[in-house]
Amino acid sequence: MSLAVQQLCNGLIRRSIELRALYRHAASQVSEPGLRTVLDEEAQSLGLVITELQQQIRSHEGIPATRRRMLGAVRHRFDALVPRSDDAWIRLLARHEQSLLRSFERVIARVGTSDPAMKDELHRQLPRLHSIDLDMHSMAKALGVGH
Repeated sequence: MSLAVQQLCNGLIRRSIELRALYRHAASQVSEPGLRTVLDEEAQSLGLVITELQQQIRSHEGIPATRRRMLGAVRHRFDALVPRSDDAWIRLLARHEQSLLRSFERVIARVGTSDPAMKDELHRQLPRLHSIDLDMHSMAKALGVGH
């Protein structure tokens, strides 16, 4: 695995770690118990994506990211300070989820044929990410919230 591919994948790991933290925080803040459960499940799904990408990098003797970016930590603190309704949390999470999904798609395109194993690994994560995105989109739609 080239250093460039490792850096791209570590960027995805960091963004996924940030989003997982946001899901966990949102789950602790929402008032609806069913929504809390769904958000916890989405955080667990992102945890699986993170673990699998980290393992893939390790299998190529690379060093995987294990924490979020500094900017992500600042954003998380800001999000923790702003009180939000359940629908506002869904809107925020849906927007971040859509952004993460687009980032995965961009990295897959950039990796191209230079690292087929990593491209395959990233492709394997897409259904999980699409599922999370669909869940968030469905919840937003059910609440009449645009994202």
